[in-house]
Amino acid sequence: MSEIVIPDAERRAVTKFLRRMLPILVLMLLVNQMDRTNVGFVQDELRADVGVSATAYGLGAGLFFIGYALFEVPSNMLLERFGARVWLTRIMITWGLVIVAMCFIHNVTMFYVLRFLLGVAEAGFFPGVLLYFTQWLPDSSRGRANAIFLGGSATAYIVTGPITGALLEMHGVGGFAGWRWMFVLEGLFSIVVGIVAGFFLVSRIEEARWLTREEKDALASAVARDEEARTRAPKVSRLKLILHPQVALLTGVFFAMALTGYAITFWLPSLVDDIGGLSSFQVGLLSAIPWICAVIAMYTVSHYTDKAPDRRPYLAIALVLSAVGTFLATLGSPWFGLAALTLAAVGGKCAASLYWPMAQSGLDLKIAAPGLAVVNSIGNLGGFVSPFLFGYLQDTTGSTKGGLYTLSTASLLAVIGVIYIKNTRGKAGGLSQTAAEAGAQRPVAS
Repeated sequence: MSEIVIPDAERRAVTKFLRRMLPILVLMLLVNQMDRTNVGFVQDELRADVGVSATAYGLGAGLFFIGYALFEVPSNMLLERFGARVWLTRIMITWGLVIVAMCFIHNVTMFYVLRFLLGVAEAGFFPGVLLYFTQWLPDSSRGRANAIFLGGSATAYIVTGPITGALLEMHGVGGFAGWRWMFVLEGLFSIVVGIVAGFFLVSRIEEARWLTREEKDALASAVARDEEARTRAPKVSRLKLILHPQVALLTGVFFAMALTGYAITFWLPSLVDDIGGLSSFQVGLLSAIPWICAVIAMYTVSHYTDKAPDRRPYLAIALVLSAVGTFLATLGSPWFGLAALTLAAVGGKCAASLYWPMAQSGLDLKIAAPGLAVVNSIGNLGGFVSPFLFGYLQDTTGSTKGGLYTLSTASLLAVIGVIYIKNTRGKAGGLSQTAAEAGAQRPVAS
């Protein structure tokens, strides 16, 4: 295949977009991920001050994903109507207000309502940014933007612990609990970043003052060609997609991955706290260790598997590592459990980096875009099931072991699903630019 030649004017326009827009978008995503998961660091405080049991905590953590799923599509439609500058800014300021409101939680019902509203407020942000990329960048340049943007999600897992832990150290300042200070300050920061983003984001190519007329025309023409190609894709009903064997397999595997990923995200701080004798800041620092190792492993594995003819064996190995890590976390001391969960996080993150490229190449082109949308929508419900199931099992058994056994089993079942996923990489009719673009538009394990 001959290399795609990009006109100079288009290349200059893409470079300017990446330099001007990506930094603020990455910062917004980092804050987004931090606000979504910071509740994992205050489970004990919510139990003591508000009476939130483990089951109630798990349900509240999971309700976020119900609100998110229900309003994701309407939010994306409104982004197309109002433009990214208005809508992404609105999303961020709204979720910041909800985070601030969480400092006033005084009963379980309020906890449920605010977690659901946080999902509603955040709905559409991640897919909205990826949609924004399709309005600004042609297929040939979008992969780089997606990779840089997704780096913000990976970084968020690392910085959330230390930042949140440091804010919890404010306990008693002004007579307020540390967890209330944490919600107020992180929520206010989100609002400030959202307001600042309104001065930087540009909704449409034609509105960019920092592009020359030649650059605008070249970039707009390239994006228009891609848009025309997408509109020629045939429509497939959602029911047929759900029943499609490959879509069903991919959905099942992603659901299992979401179970493990979100369980570790929401319960890791509590498990680290079981070590005992640690300050909130130290808990935050130790909670970052699994994610630091996971991010390093993720990028290393991606580098060595990008040219592999079949990603399935590597994905299976990553899922087995995740299963072994969660199982080992039930044995030994809390320190040993932290090491085991580090192994589980490494397996989970590596699985995510391998899964989405494989999913994009595993579907026929005529169902790639809608198929991946179904996979993401249904699979992400693991984010609701996982924390609730984990909390219920802890309340009924008095231990987290039951939840960890469940995660291990789910990862091993996912390995079986991987075996039956088609591999079309490197074959005629396999992944093309259209399929890659289709997957790039969907939220990738956000």
